[in-house]
Amino acid sequence: MPAAEFMFVSNKVVDIISRLPTDAFSEMCLHILGYLCGHSTGVDSAVLSNELSNAGITLNHEELQSLTRYVLLTFRYAGKNSVSADGLISKLEEESSRWAKPCLQVIHKLWSEHGAEVQLQQKAKGMLSIDQLVDMQWKLGMAVSSDSCRSLNSPYVMVMLKVADPSGQICQKSFEMTVQQFQNLHSHFKDVAAVMETV
Repeated sequence: MPAAEFMFVSNKVVDIISRLPTDAFSEMCLHILGYLCGHSTGVDSAVLSNELSNAGITLNHEELQSLTRYVLLTFRYAGKNSVSADGLISKLEEESSRWAKPCLQVIHKLWSEHGAEVQLQQKAKGMLSIDQLVDMQWKLGMAVSSDSCRSLNSPYVMVMLKVADPSGQICQKSFEMTVQQFQNLHSHFKDVAAVMETV
């Protein structure tokens, strides 16, 4: 695997992975593989963080992001390039000598079980690379004070979106709309739903 195409693993990431209990690492890998197989819309760091906390494992946000990103990119690369489980382990050992053997065994086992499905999904995803809406919530509010708004005491709608980007990372976006704008958006969604029912 050329270094430019395979994400370089730092010993710091390997050390984080190696200090995880194998069952916790396996669960994390299964979340990532679930996304890569198309069974979920993204890899939610908040869910992973809660599961690790429940298992008594503390990782800061940066450590969790680095670990998740590395495992995601490793499996995605292996899927796109039809790398075997043995080939993947060889490459990981070549990248760093600090891998704990149980972690490599987890990767080998899970890639042997899910690698073919990931490969199929990666071929299909290669044709599409757009963000995916995971969740949308809204709430009605009332503006009571503002430095820039002249019309106070008018209702507004706060819209909160969860979006999965093509890499699988879920981020949240929020914005405000007038009630009229929100009603127009609702009308557009109804039109889209009606068209999709005919497909």
